[in-house]
Amino acid sequence: MPTKLSDFKGLQINRFKTNDGVELAYWEAGSGQPLIFIPGWSANGAEYINVMYLLSKKYHVYVLDPRNQGLSQRVAYGGRIARFSADLNDMVQHLGLSSADFCGWSMGASVLWSYLDLYGTAKVRKVAFIDEPISIYSHADWSERQRLDAGAITSSVERMVAAFTAGAATNELYVRSQAFARAQMTDSPAFVNSEAFANAVIRNDVAAMQLVLFDHAMNDWRDVVQHKITVPAAIFTGVHSDSLAGQRWLHGVIPNSELHVYSSEEQGDHFLAFKNPFKFTRDLSTFLDK
Repeated sequence: MPTKLSDFKGLQINRFKTNDGVELAYWEAGSGQPLIFIPGWSANGAEYINVMYLLSKKYHVYVLDPRNQGLSQRVAYGGRIARFSADLNDMVQHLGLSSADFCGWSMGASVLWSYLDLYGTAKVRKVAFIDEPISIYSHADWSERQRLDAGAITSSVERMVAAFTAGAATNELYVRSQAFARAQMTDSPAFVNSEAFANAVIRNDVAAMQLVLFDHAMNDWRDVVQHKITVPAAIFTGVHSDSLAGQRWLHGVIPNSELHVYSSEEQGDHFLAFKNPFKFTRDLSTFLDK
């Protein structure tokens, strides 16, 4: 794995402007079939260095830094998943792509679901989703079965946002998540490496990033995943996922989908792509090349 950016020959960081005037950055490497990654909340292209390094040997890989994240512009407007999916559409148009593969991780999967809802699959060859609840918020009138199928992890979005952005105290009655504890583990050298890149290159602005979080948590994508995904799909999750039951439900309702559940030994949690990039990139590549 590269230990500094100069180790990654051919890596570029480019920029474009959205149709509402925001300058977004994207990371680019390789050649061949286009493959676009959409990071999760607070994430960015620097964290994808290992994944890009491996996949760029076969594909033309892009990683979009969403607005208010990574190297993209900080703005006080557009903090909605629908706008983030419009930004993705603007990127596809900027690159002049007629067809591409897409992979969304965490909130990036929600952005991809929104993109499919608003723009369809005309420019989508295949899609992959990494460990995102179909609905983060569990409605009070839902049964436990509905909560599990949706993968919901909170009954109070306000408390979840406060916990994620300000470190406010909470408990499992309001927020059930292993993600923060799993993120602190250092048993994956690849994950330590990618996080070191992110910490060295990116200075996060929590106030800017939190603008989208409430909207993100309140979206329910069950209708989209049941009716709008008509291309081959791969779903990646793990035994330590907050929403494993939801990922199984997702697999059950998407035709032509395949499910990858990583074990504990395979670093099967919310960060599986970064903790086990060798297995993830092999599995993703096998899916894309079918």
